[in-house]
Amino acid sequence: MLGHRGSEEERMSISIRVDPLELNDVSMNHTTVVEFVLLGLAESRRWEITLFLFLGIAYLLILLGNISVISITLTNDFLQTPMYYFLRNFALLEITFTSTFLPSTLYSLLTERKTISLPGCFLQMLFFYCLGTCTLFYMAVMSLDRYVAICRPLHYPAIMNSRFCLQLLLGCWALSFLLMLPPTIMTVLLPFCSPNVMNHFYCDVSVLLQLSCTDTGFIEELMFIILIIILPGTLIVTAVSYGCIIITILHIPSSAGRRKAFSTCSAHLMVVMVFYSTCIYRYIRPTQRGGQDSDKILSLFFSVLTQTLNPYIYSLRNRQVKQALKERILKFSGSLRQM
Repeated sequence: MLGHRGSEEERMSISIRVDPLELNDVSMNHTTVVEFVLLGLAESRRWEITLFLFLGIAYLLILLGNISVISITLTNDFLQTPMYYFLRNFALLEITFTSTFLPSTLYSLLTERKTISLPGCFLQMLFFYCLGTCTLFYMAVMSLDRYVAICRPLHYPAIMNSRFCLQLLLGCWALSFLLMLPPTIMTVLLPFCSPNVMNHFYCDVSVLLQLSCTDTGFIEELMFIILIIILPGTLIVTAVSYGCIIITILHIPSSAGRRKAFSTCSAHLMVVMVFYSTCIYRYIRPTQRGGQDSDKILSLFFSVLTQTLNPYIYSLRNRQVKQALKERILKFSGSLRQM
């Protein structure tokens, strides 16, 4: 009995002599985040299935529309102009951008798996913001191309030559990664501790920064400055270009020509307004900390809705593209009959 009591007292003394710093280290090791939980878009299973169908159809339309634009503009000789060169690259960018988050979102809605690893989250965040920024630059470049074509038609071949077009596209990609890499790398280097739950359907930087164990004020300010330069800057270029285009359209003598031109411009402007208004309100409003349900709805507008509409508004409504698509369909149906 004495021996047993002695062993109990010895164990108690050992437990008392444990260094509090060691306990803190153990606690921190247990709370270190190895993955994040994305709450997603819905709480009930019924809504998850509904959203899976909606987003699945949207993703299918994005892929079909943009792949059609790429294949048609590549294989038709009369579509080898700067406008279709930009549209082809824009279609490729849209496929890449939506593929950074939509497949994983669809998978989580179907399987109810809500977790994402740290490396997967950081890679998704990097490509989402870099490709999203590149989309803003692309839209500004395409509006500038339309301005030169409509308002300066005699100078269009000299200005928008193949070398300059390539420089514009490479500049869009380079600027996007140069601007977004620094805050992304700084975010990757942050320590993250539990809780590890994000109220979003992809790894959003504003939500992710709230989960860090350390102060993130500098990164938030840097991200805000970058976005407040990119969003209004590209919007001004786009708005001025379309403003000049509209003024030129007003001088078209034919009323039918004016209606047709306004129809095209109004469709473009509708997509631009939805994309920019949701992006600006989401990321550069005075209180921009994420994690609200409204943020997810805004993200759906600029990341899914506009991407679904873009190939059909920018490209597939075009008369030459529709003619090329019709010829392709007739040729394909003719080959099927011969089989």
